[in-house]
Amino acid sequence: MKQLTIIKIGGNVIDSSEKLHQFLLDFTALPGDKILVHGGGKIATELGHSLGIEPRMVEGRRITDIETLRIVTMVYAGLINKNMVAQLQAKGCNAIGLSGADGNVIKAAKRPVVTIDYGFVGDLDESSVAVDTLHSLLKSGLVPVLCAITHDGDSQLLNTNADTIASAVAVAMSSAYDTRLVYCFEKKGVLRDVDDDLSLVTEIKRNEFDQLKAEGVVSGGMIPKLHNAFEAIRQGVKAVYIGKADELPQIDLNGFGTRLID
Repeated sequence: MKQLTIIKIGGNVIDSSEKLHQFLLDFTALPGDKILVHGGGKIATELGHSLGIEPRMVEGRRITDIETLRIVTMVYAGLINKNMVAQLQAKGCNAIGLSGADGNVIKAAKRPVVTIDYGFVGDLDESSVAVDTLHSLLKSGLVPVLCAITHDGDSQLLNTNADTIASAVAVAMSSAYDTRLVYCFEKKGVLRDVDDDLSLVTEIKRNEFDQLKAEGVVSGGMIPKLHNAFEAIRQGVKAVYIGKADELPQIDLNGFGTRLID
């Protein structure tokens, strides 16, 4: 099977025009079939502030009421997505920007209210990703750029975590490709000391995950990221990497970030 690389870009890379420009150059140069997934929380928050709409967060997750949904749709599916696509086109990468509603490429279900009402937030399942549509785009020489906006199939847009989208796409596409999933952000990977880049953990196996959590090496938002990563591997993804965006060119030289393996 052909190799497919799914890259999720986040952190302060999106917020820096200089860092984003360099990342998109490196992404363009990456050989083979590829898909880019992005969020863009800080810009959405800043726009909300300017409109008098303050973000509401619970346990690090954004509550998406109708006003917030309008903002994240404008920012994720509009400003950020089309800016990235335009930059990729200028760099010779024939990208196509998509929300989940475009081509019905990612269908989600509104998160049910249990103890917290997260509002218009979409959750994914094993049937959410339109594999045939993405495969057709890739076969046509297009590079899909997916934002964090999905839909429920009944005209309602939903805000969906970009990490979750990247993982779901990687799992779904593993039926047709040898897929690898790459999370790019501002750190070198999983660090034993968050302030020391030399403390990089270069490889984590599934049976080491709980020990690293107990030691506090893996904590906060890194816990769900790694949990999703190992779930993706269990469901057919060949490997997952977490690393620094500006070191992406090293991924085929075994010098990139933290590799998660079964």
